[in-house]
Amino acid sequence: MPTVREIQKRINSVRETQKITNAMYLIASTKQQRARKELDSTRPYFEALLSEIKRVFRVNRNIENRYFYPPGEDDDHKGCYGILAITGDKGLAGSYNYNVVRAVNRLMKEHPDHELFLVGEYGKNYYSSRGFVVKDNFWDASNHPTSYRAREITSTLLERFMQGHIDKIYIVYTDLNKGETKVVTSRMLPFHRANFISPTAAETEAPITGEFEFVPSLEEVLEIAVASYLSGYVYSALVDSFCCEQNARMVAMDNSNRNAQELIDELNIQYNRVRQSLITQEITEVTAGAMAQKRKRKKRKWQKAES
Repeated sequence: MPTVREIQKRINSVRETQKITNAMYLIASTKQQRARKELDSTRPYFEALLSEIKRVFRVNRNIENRYFYPPGEDDDHKGCYGILAITGDKGLAGSYNYNVVRAVNRLMKEHPDHELFLVGEYGKNYYSSRGFVVKDNFWDASNHPTSYRAREITSTLLERFMQGHIDKIYIVYTDLNKGETKVVTSRMLPFHRANFISPTAAETEAPITGEFEFVPSLEEVLEIAVASYLSGYVYSALVDSFCCEQNARMVAMDNSNRNAQELIDELNIQYNRVRQSLITQEITEVTAGAMAQKRKRKKRKWQKAES
């Protein structure tokens, strides 16, 4: 059985660990709130871009563009896939990174012809240590998601797409919706026109003719708008993943705090039992000693009386 000092030492150790996990919980909460605030401040711009792309299709629904499947065509699941996977830089976030890696592995298994682009140190270490070829790694974009880094990532992917090295671009990230995290695998390019022309809009909105002037041309405006929209999509995915990572870390740290408190409570009970046992033992020893002294005095008194 451990001694009182050993139990007290362990209690102090658990409390120190609890201070660390509680601090990590608060840090993760602050980072999550800041990232959400930055995303919300830029979201109106990208929503406006989406609105302008829809407006272009209202002017000409059959416009030809390399970012879109031709009218009537959809994904044929052929060609080289460019896979952008967003993981975290650190652990202590539950199954956050593992869920992303599992979704990426499934996508690579389904499409052996692929190029892998990674965001986050965890993904880089995982795939490099297993011999996978990583085309590019944007390691610092995971812990510090910014619109500038999103544009750099988008530019790299679009360059590979325009040069014909990859035929489709997929992104794997984690989304937080109503307190629940979910790994999302989404096709970024090419777009399907239905993404920008909903059935309701196609039925209720008549095509616009002669109402807008696009400079220098409708095609070039669409080209620029789509590239910026993709940058916004990547930025949103970076922030969503970052918030999910922080949320997962908050949950993990909260569970650690609860477990630490339960352990402290158990150790306190054990401490009290050992301490009570020692006190009982001391009382027993004192009582036994007193009784022995009493018997000894009586024995001496009898000896004196007999003599």
